[in-house]
Amino acid sequence: MENIFMKPKSHNTFSWASLNNIKEGRGDLGEEMPILIYRLFRYTMLDVLNKGLGTEKANDYMRAAGFLAGTEFTQNTLDLSVDFDTFIANLQKVFLEFKMGILRVESFNESTMEIILTIAQDLDCSGLSVSDETICTYDEGFIAGSLQLYTGQTYLVREIDCWANGSRICRFKGTIIE
Repeated sequence: MENIFMKPKSHNTFSWASLNNIKEGRGDLGEEMPILIYRLFRYTMLDVLNKGLGTEKANDYMRAAGFLAGTEFTQNTLDLSVDFDTFIANLQKVFLEFKMGILRVESFNESTMEIILTIAQDLDCSGLSVSDETICTYDEGFIAGSLQLYTGQTYLVREIDCWANGSRICRFKGTIIE
């Protein structure tokens, strides 16, 4: 008989298929959970990363995770063959459907492809105490991944207003990186 503990460990990479069949696995509990549990996971993970790597590196990892999630989510829930306005409308719909927040585009410059968008009732920070900082680094990555997958352009997305810095909405600016 083979000793399974002596086998080399494989390093899995994330893919949408890794999420498997949530409905089947959580039959009685369903697919939803309180935001409190999501935030418990998010902020304890961020705390561990901050202590181990420092704030700047931890934020880089949160953005990278958000970017991966944004590309996978977009690829698996949205039609990438539609025009930009339809893509944004569909992105707004899935944000609502998955209760991620209320997404709005404030402005889009067609010549530079710069975008300003907001998320109200955001998963990460809506309702937090004011701390004079922007904290939605995961969202920055998520938006960048979604925009890059759709446009084929590399986006830098940064939060410019946040519930945590006293705003009542999260505002993000996305610019093309040349």
